[in-house]
Amino acid sequence: MNEHSFAEGNEMMKTRYLCSMLLLCLLMTASICRTTATALDLTGAQTRLIEKVNETVIAASKSYAAGKYETSGQQIIKAMEQLQDAVSKGGEEAFAALAPAIQRIEKAHTLLQFEGVSLPPFRKPDPNAPPVDNAAAMKDDPKPDSDTPSKKPEPSKPEPTKPEPSPAGGEMMVSFKDEVAPILVQRCGQCHIRDTKGGFNTATFAALMKGPPEGVVIFAGDTIGSRLIETIETGDMPRGGGRVTPAELKTLKDWIKSGAKFDGDDPAAPIGGGAAPAAPVNMNLEVRRATGSETVSFASDVAPLLVDNCNGCHLDAMQVRGGLRLDTFAQLLQGGDSGAIISPGKSSESLLIQKLKGMVGQRMPAGGRPALSDESIQLISTWIDEGATLDGDSPTQPIRVMSQLAWAAAASPEEMSEHRKGLADDHLKLVTASAGSISELQTDHFHVSGPVSVGTLELVGRLAEAQMKSVRSVVKGESGEAFFKGRASIFVFPKRYEYSEFAKMVESRSIPSDWTSHWSFDGIDAYLSMVCSEQEEDEDVISGRLASAMVSLAVATRRRGVPRWFAEGAGLANSTQAGAARDRDAIRQQQADLSQALSTMQNAKQFLDGKLSPEHTDLIGGMVVSTMMDRTHRRSFDSLIRLLGNGQPFEPSFIASFGVRPEDFVKNWIAWVRGS
Repeated sequence: MNEHSFAEGNEMMKTRYLCSMLLLCLLMTASICRTTATALDLTGAQTRLIEKVNETVIAASKSYAAGKYETSGQQIIKAMEQLQDAVSKGGEEAFAALAPAIQRIEKAHTLLQFEGVSLPPFRKPDPNAPPVDNAAAMKDDPKPDSDTPSKKPEPSKPEPTKPEPSPAGGEMMVSFKDEVAPILVQRCGQCHIRDTKGGFNTATFAALMKGPPEGVVIFAGDTIGSRLIETIETGDMPRGGGRVTPAELKTLKDWIKSGAKFDGDDPAAPIGGGAAPAAPVNMNLEVRRATGSETVSFASDVAPLLVDNCNGCHLDAMQVRGGLRLDTFAQLLQGGDSGAIISPGKSSESLLIQKLKGMVGQRMPAGGRPALSDESIQLISTWIDEGATLDGDSPTQPIRVMSQLAWAAAASPEEMSEHRKGLADDHLKLVTASAGSISELQTDHFHVSGPVSVGTLELVGRLAEAQMKSVRSVVKGESGEAFFKGRASIFVFPKRYEYSEFAKMVESRSIPSDWTSHWSFDGIDAYLSMVCSEQEEDEDVISGRLASAMVSLAVATRRRGVPRWFAEGAGLANSTQAGAARDRDAIRQQQADLSQALSTMQNAKQFLDGKLSPEHTDLIGGMVVSTMMDRTHRRSFDSLIRLLGNGQPFEPSFIASFGVRPEDFVKNWIAWVRGS
């Protein structure tokens, strides 16, 4: 696979030279801004600020025309700084006068990226924001001390009531262990340490930095791009009445600015104060993977017993008893204050069995709960005698999740449909005041419900079933409820506010303001959530909201573990290809957005590991998968989907289909897009 193979069948490069000419035309029309400034009757100071921006943009256009792309890039960066300064000082009048300049800078930013020039993201200035230090505002790089390419006047930074020192200037270091962790425990503990709301658990530093399924929420050095800070500042988090104080928020920001570093002993250790086991780690205990010859499965047989009988005291516990945590397999092997409770191969010597039988100390489970049956104890004993092996995803996966996924793997489509219906009812009760106001119906592939009329649900259900023809052009599968391994849920909300509240209450996240639909799959629950008002008459609009999400959900449900970027990318690519001929403006905007996304990405691994913002990850994923779905690579794409449907893991399936690792494919794609 080389650059030439990428070029076949992809339309983006065909417009490259046309866009280059467009850039020159746009950049050489600076007189528009001067005319606008005159019409708005700006002050002399405002006009001078605007002229500075225009002069720099013109200089950038001349450099670009001469093929001096790096120089042009430096000038565009300078223009971006001047733009921020002009709007900060000139207010809404300057912002209005600079509208043409903003458009030209956006276009220049896009095309310079195609020439391989590295630029910081371009953010439109806010005319209502207070004056800021523009050098700091322009930096999107995790290195706060790096200089901008152009000289700036001395910073006239008004002294705020509570000054916020930059940790980059000296040895100031915020301790995660002593300062950040206590804030997380106090403010986020109920939902994201003792529970995993929205699929996001922050019980350890490693889990915090990994983020929820949508992507990371902390970007070292970048408080603006860190979703954790955004959700706190907007008031979305924390829920339940508690609030992060200004001092605590400042501590979190300073920690991120200083590199979001970890100063503890073990990134995988619980961050809850005093909750870590006091007993030393038994180094002789190693995680043994199941061989397939065992008669007892930990995930399917043992984990459910632990979840049902140890919950509250040792699992999902606010205060752990005896220093014994059973939230993960690793913690089970670790043991508690009395040491290890498992002796692999020797159930009679294992403290766990002795406690369950009442042979040592207080019989477990305690607290008035009934003792385990002889059959259950024998099941655990057999598992230990067979080596105490693990057949779940990883030793650090929550045992509760492991148990649920094991059940899902063995469930029939009918059982899964019934289970998802129960989850759908629970989800909607969090959003609607009265369960009686919810309508519902079933189609061949979906369970459709929401606080709307049955007529609206029937319309959505009919259009969703009609859309399955397009879905099947991407993903082959069984008919009826078996296609999504059980009927998928579709939640329909008449107002965007309710749709947004659903994401907040069920997924514990805020969604972009321009979204009207999205999908989710966690290995069990599979659903689409969308807006459809009672007065909605345009069926094309409703179908458009369903199209991309349905394809993504179909790809994700082929096998648990399909990367979100790939599933989301398949949906975006399919809908983009279907609408490309009808909406050229959307294509150009997508290219501009893609350029901004690429400017934040340092390498392919950063994208594949989900360390970009969710919006940038989704956009890049859509363009990457669009390349996979073109005529040149379509056979390979279809082979990958087929292997996933047969239960094969993603990376081996990708290598078998495309002949390279996902990381290598994305590397080649980035090089091709950037023209390097």
